[in-house]
Amino acid sequence: MQYLLGYDIGSSSIKASLLAIDTGRCVAAATSPGATELAISVPRPGWAEQDPARWWQEVVNATQQLRAAYPFDPAQLAGIGITYQMHGLVLLDKAGQVLRPAIIWCDSRAVELGNQAFTELGEEFCLENFLNSPGNFTASKLKWVRENEPAIYAQIHKIQLPGDYLAYRLTGELQTTVSGLSEGVFWNFKKQALAQELLDYYDISADLLPAVVDTFAVQGLLTAGAAQVLGLAAGTPISYRAGDQPNNAFSLNVLNAGEVAATAGTSGVIYGINETATADARSRVNSFVHVNSTREQPKNGVLMCLNGTGILNSWLRKIVGNLPYDQMNALAAQAPIGAEGLRFLPFGNGAERILENRPAAAGLHGLQFNVHDRTHLSRAAQEGIVFALTYGLDIMRAAGVRAQTVRAGHANMFLSPVFREAFVNCGNLTLELYDTDAAQGAARGAGIGVGVYASFAEAFRGLRRIRVEEPTPALQAQYQEAYSDWQRLLP
Repeated sequence: MQYLLGYDIGSSSIKASLLAIDTGRCVAAATSPGATELAISVPRPGWAEQDPARWWQEVVNATQQLRAAYPFDPAQLAGIGITYQMHGLVLLDKAGQVLRPAIIWCDSRAVELGNQAFTELGEEFCLENFLNSPGNFTASKLKWVRENEPAIYAQIHKIQLPGDYLAYRLTGELQTTVSGLSEGVFWNFKKQALAQELLDYYDISADLLPAVVDTFAVQGLLTAGAAQVLGLAAGTPISYRAGDQPNNAFSLNVLNAGEVAATAGTSGVIYGINETATADARSRVNSFVHVNSTREQPKNGVLMCLNGTGILNSWLRKIVGNLPYDQMNALAAQAPIGAEGLRFLPFGNGAERILENRPAAAGLHGLQFNVHDRTHLSRAAQEGIVFALTYGLDIMRAAGVRAQTVRAGHANMFLSPVFREAFVNCGNLTLELYDTDAAQGAARGAGIGVGVYASFAEAFRGLRRIRVEEPTPALQAQYQEAYSDWQRLLP
């Protein structure tokens, strides 16, 4: 039997999944760290950093756990795929050493630099060519390093996205993808080339960017050193890499215009495929090159992101007594729709794109001490996240994304009946839940990249749909009323 291995480099943990090629089913999975979450350093308010060496150590730990749980023969591993937290910035010197902690996705330090570039390059120009404001993306973070840490900037040999860095640790190759370039606003969609205009404006040399490889391709081979540490076979191909949201869509077989994926874990995201190069005039939702895009048939993923999703849920867990999440979901179900007027604004975790990149505080509104208890608080938090996702979905629809059915993994907040009910009724959507996750998606991608799957259809033959949920007319009016009330509270 042959296998595929997928790694998911998240900001809270590292996950590894092993798929059997013949069935397309996951046979083993591991997460590290298990009982805790990876630390995010906050040197100043609005900043967020992680140590890339810690990612690598947890990859090693997760691989060892996986092999202990399912002792497969490493020689039977046909390929390795990688997915990763988007928009991060890892800086390497000529010796391949990390120069500073990675500036990760929810860091807001570069917002003003991006806003200034948006204005001075011209908003119309940026949206027409980059489909985004430079905003708080990787290019702007690199500009921040150039302006504020010149001694470090002078030592940079290449920059890497988090998944690129893991691939480097596995293969010794410094590479990225077109999809990866687009997530950092290093890509000009109109010219199908590097965003040289932004690089010139920021006075950043294109030489700092790594070589470009295809998303689905043999991108490098596992080195002897990495193989020894991981307990795998030297020469195993690394044959897929993609950012977490394009990969989440891929893991759900979301590949064509009109198909939409969602996730509600560390961040809350809706990601829809669009074959036309359109942009939101206020850059509240963002477009990236999708994993299956080609020069002949471009496909873009339009993404709305809510930073304050997982962090709100974990904060609330502490408030209600460190209950397991399934018990928190049960608490939420005890309160009525609309939580008797209690409204949560689920922000407070860096600049929110749907609020035009403005830092925004979380807010709890309508609290009455003689009415509300932890059941109302639990429901208001889940509804607040759904309302924010719906608000972003409304923007996506205005930008041309067709959204009637949304696919999601049966995980994280989609495990909550209250969350699912609010999601389908507030957004007027059909929700399809699947037994998959990001690491499994990366493994399937590796199978396509190494050629053991001849087509996308073949790669997804083992994907299993668990349930379908539809809106209920009797509930829609109640949720729409609560959503309208929530919108009036937006800053």
